[in-house]
Amino acid sequence: MIAAQNVYFIEQGRALLRNLDDNLFCRAANGQSGVGAHLRHVIDCFRCFQRGLADGRVDYDSRQRDPLLEQDRKIADGALAEISQALNNLGADDAARRLEVKVDTVAWEDPALHWHVSSLGRELQFLLSHTVHHYALIALLLRQQGFEPGADFGVAPSTLEFQGKAVGAASLRG
Repeated sequence: MIAAQNVYFIEQGRALLRNLDDNLFCRAANGQSGVGAHLRHVIDCFRCFQRGLADGRVDYDSRQRDPLLEQDRKIADGALAEISQALNNLGADDAARRLEVKVDTVAWEDPALHWHVSSLGRELQFLLSHTVHHYALIALLLRQQGFEPGADFGVAPSTLEFQGKAVGAASLRG
């Protein structure tokens, strides 16, 4: 299921955290957001998803933006561990569950147009793609600072499979 694919990438982020020092985690390069800021953003989106499951309304615009998540690797790792556990608790039947979703709304739009119908499975696809995208930015930032995050960090499962580089790429198709 798509939840297991998300867990794979969340755990990949946790593994990266174990290999970074505090300086690399917090430092921004060339005026860009640092590793911590990108991971905080990923965590924020997953937390919005999780909060919205209770009432079936996921509001990605209600991110908490906790600065501690981008300043403290242990706090970020703990948040990622919680996300991983919550994803592991989702069942295969959950993917079809209907959700309403709001993201990147414009203040002057009609509020009735802010919410769109989606499904839990579709939102997990979005979160996977979003996470990989931010991981790609993290990989670029780290390489600019002389740290190699791994050849498959920030690379989409379909790309890994196409390149034949990932031992577990086929298993990600789940």
